[in-house]
Amino acid sequence: MQIKRALTLMILAALVSVWAAMVPTVSLAQAAPEVKLPQPGVPEAFTLEGKFVRAAYNNEGYVILGYQPANRSIGGEWMLLDVGMTVLGKTPNYTLTRDAISIETPDGKTLAMATSSEQRAGGTQAVQKRANMQRDSINYFPRSANQPCRLGFFSDLDSPAMPFDQVELSTNRACVGRLYFHVPGGIAYGQHWLNVKFQNSLVRVPFRILTKDEEKFVGKNLKDLQKQVDEAFAPKS
Repeated sequence: MQIKRALTLMILAALVSVWAAMVPTVSLAQAAPEVKLPQPGVPEAFTLEGKFVRAAYNNEGYVILGYQPANRSIGGEWMLLDVGMTVLGKTPNYTLTRDAISIETPDGKTLAMATSSEQRAGGTQAVQKRANMQRDSINYFPRSANQPCRLGFFSDLDSPAMPFDQVELSTNRACVGRLYFHVPGGIAYGQHWLNVKFQNSLVRVPFRILTKDEEKFVGKNLKDLQKQVDEAFAPKS
């Protein structure tokens, strides 16, 4: 499994990551396309698990997201992300609260996660329905995270489950749920970041809202791009 291989890289002190500009460059020595890997500004590693699935982690925390519904909602003011989280290694249990989560949009704005009442009053039925039909598996966790856990900051509008304001993360819990963000002016193409504050560090998961041409490029070259990301974080001899 790719993530198992990636987790061995955490002994490196200052990894940098991310998925961003989709403009391919091809060297004379190889035909495989390449993309630029811009800097997140924090030490972490990054994996590419699918066309719309991204993960990032450091020595403390691991975050994975699926964002196909967001990529199908261009211009809409509600962004839904399928997200999974856990803590790693010998990190003690950590109580994750709402204010620890935000996104950064291509224009550099940082948006706080919506409140549950804002989500329920915001007319999010359409994006919720889209997410039920257009979603990708985010079941890529370290082996230690083998107990299901609800990341329950929100509940679906037709669900009897109640939302709550905090989640306890531990090394054996794979916490999964949906996150909602209100995006004034609508979701735009370009590089986004999901920011998650852990006890002592920040994990920034890159995700790019793709144009149709960019999506075709990623779909066609996914294996080569995954290989490029793997090689970028391979241990240096």
